[in-house]
Amino acid sequence: MRIDEALLNEAKAYAARNGRSLTSVMEDALRQLLNRSTEAAERPRVELVTSTAPAGFQPWVQERLDAGEKLEHIVYDLDDEERILKEARDAAR
Repeated sequence: MRIDEALLNEAKAYAARNGRSLTSVMEDALRQLLNRSTEAAERPRVELVTSTAPAGFQPWVQERLDAGEKLEHIVYDLDDEERILKEARDAAR
């Protein structure tokens, strides 16, 4: 068996720092690797929800982009609007 020399040196240094043998460090690493693959195989599959909306920006955003505005400016405007609405809601309480 051949192990990358840099990796082996890192493992030796790790073992020395933690007062362990190189063998115990390598055994633990292999156990963790095998446990992870087992856990991943046992994990239930996740079904992602996909949108049926057409790709692209909202029409009002696209209009502003077509007019030459930069997306970052449109986003800043949205942030300002959200801040103003939040302040208005807080003031109404």
